[in-house]
Amino acid sequence: MAAAAVAMFAVGGIASAQSSFPSRPVHIFVPYSAGGGVDILARTLGDAVSRQWGQSVVVENRPGAGGVVASQALVTSAPDGYTLIVVASGHATNPFLYPKIPYDTFKDFTPISLLASSANILLVRADSPFKTLGDMIAQARAKPGSLSFGHAGNGTSTHLAGELLKNLARIDVDAISYKGGAPAINDLLGGQIPMSFNNTPEASGQLQAGTLRALAVTTASRTPFLPNVPAISETVPGYDTEVWWGLLGPAGMAPELVAKLSQDFVAALNTEPVKERLSKLGASPIGSSPQQFDAKIRAEYEKWGPIIKAAGLKAE
Repeated sequence: MAAAAVAMFAVGGIASAQSSFPSRPVHIFVPYSAGGGVDILARTLGDAVSRQWGQSVVVENRPGAGGVVASQALVTSAPDGYTLIVVASGHATNPFLYPKIPYDTFKDFTPISLLASSANILLVRADSPFKTLGDMIAQARAKPGSLSFGHAGNGTSTHLAGELLKNLARIDVDAISYKGGAPAINDLLGGQIPMSFNNTPEASGQLQAGTLRALAVTTASRTPFLPNVPAISETVPGYDTEVWWGLLGPAGMAPELVAKLSQDFVAALNTEPVKERLSKLGASPIGSSPQQFDAKIRAEYEKWGPIIKAAGLKAE
């Protein structure tokens, strides 16, 4: 009887804590520097949910090792919902890029929601002789190793977009690593490289100015932000990749708390200020269930593992 009473008290305490959540500031880790796409998304959503909750949301930038530093800090936090993290698609690929990471990608996290996604873009200069993706592939096959593409660093979504194209199109193209997408664009503009994979936010200014041209987008179908630009899959069947962002908590969170967080963040995604901000980033809101986000991470892990191993990729 005493044990049952204790158990009932404990369950009641948990339910009460969740009904009053949050009663203090919630911290969201961002694994990258301030000002990037992940940071903007986290701060935009943080502002929206703080208004729902009547409680502040503190965004903490903890860059380092492609997200490993922030993720390690998260998994040592209490599973009470007061410490969360917004991760990018690299979360699923880090186990293949780093020789050892201090956590288990699946066991040490609680998926909450897949928040949003965006296409990467294969860019060429406005005066490039490549008018279509087919033109580029034809030259790559005729002269193996004669072409190269820039990307934002080993293991980034833009790097993997290029490796997937090489794999599926069976072409030999050199991957040139830069410390970010902006330096790759600078060399593309300067003629040092013939093409580059970049994310939508960092490419939009040059596309609008007409100095660069979008050859293709990486998503399975065309993006509403660039409706006249073909998808790579229209030339290379089966090609599909994107950069995505999602919300995680540490392992061991109560299901009721996870459900509340997922519901509240999905509601924030559907507010007009958030949708407008994401549109400016060239990103589409998703707002999945925890189960759907878990499935997404696992599918990305299975998809990219063989490609990363075949290309011999390692984090810088």
